[in-house]
Amino acid sequence: MKTTGFALTLFLTLSSTFAQRPSDPALMLPQNAPVLDYVAVPNGLTLPEGMTMGPAASVAVDPRGHLFVFNRGPQALVEFDENGKFIRAFGEGIFTRAHGLRLDSQGNFWVTDVGAHTVMKLSPRGDVLLTLGTKGQPGVLNEPNDIAIGSGGDIFVAQGHGGPDPRVVKFDRTGKFIRSWGGKGTEPGKFQVAHSVVVDAKGLVWVADRENQRIQIFDADGTFVREMKYAGLPCGLHVGAENIYMVNGFAGQLLQLDLNGNVRAAVGRSGNGVGQFGEAHYLAVGPKSEIYVADPVNGPVQKFLKR
Repeated sequence: MKTTGFALTLFLTLSSTFAQRPSDPALMLPQNAPVLDYVAVPNGLTLPEGMTMGPAASVAVDPRGHLFVFNRGPQALVEFDENGKFIRAFGEGIFTRAHGLRLDSQGNFWVTDVGAHTVMKLSPRGDVLLTLGTKGQPGVLNEPNDIAIGSGGDIFVAQGHGGPDPRVVKFDRTGKFIRSWGGKGTEPGKFQVAHSVVVDAKGLVWVADRENQRIQIFDADGTFVREMKYAGLPCGLHVGAENIYMVNGFAGQLLQLDLNGNVRAAVGRSGNGVGQFGEAHYLAVGPKSEIYVADPVNGPVQKFLKR
């Protein structure tokens, strides 16, 4: 991949502006855990000659194993096949600051634009089908970070990247506002930064409350169920049938949890080499258990395979 001087300058500017590296050293400490049986693969993605991609904010994988990277470059969505070969790039001129990405069961993209205060649903072709929030104006959505779709189609948005009102906002399948919960604080049900959200098989809503160093679990109406504490900065979540995976921010880790949130194993550390992270931001798990992690500080996507 070739990097022009402009692209490198843009990358460094975006990284330093948006990384929000914590000043408290305790938030940088990694989670102690056995070693996860995954290994990082160098040069896992191939771009056409002369093409560059912006810092990777989030990732998603479809049932074919195709990877979609939501990045902070001019073409915000880039698709690769199951072997990491470039397929297409699209989404130019739509986003202010790319942040979270999910795919629904119909192959639609759900993306959060933390700079524009919007969540958008895009068709598989990239056409905008639905917009939640008003572009450029904080309102019912204020710095949306991540999104989850419940089994009945309800939409859950984790919001509040650095503002005063971090919370979860719930909409129905049509985008009609239902309720919200949260607010700034450290007590149960409050958040410092509601950074990631997933819905498990029981319909429970898991929220990575990043600077509070915990995951909080709620029922679908926002009633607090319990919390689990972790070292580092719980940043992005993926819920599977047998495991839950979490990436640990500036501590630079990929963690495997059981379905109760207990840590099983971890891999990775802070750094800029293969298997290391400037910020482990969001992740996606493919159909062959391959794991991709987006790192908006170092810039690329890292791919991990089982040993």
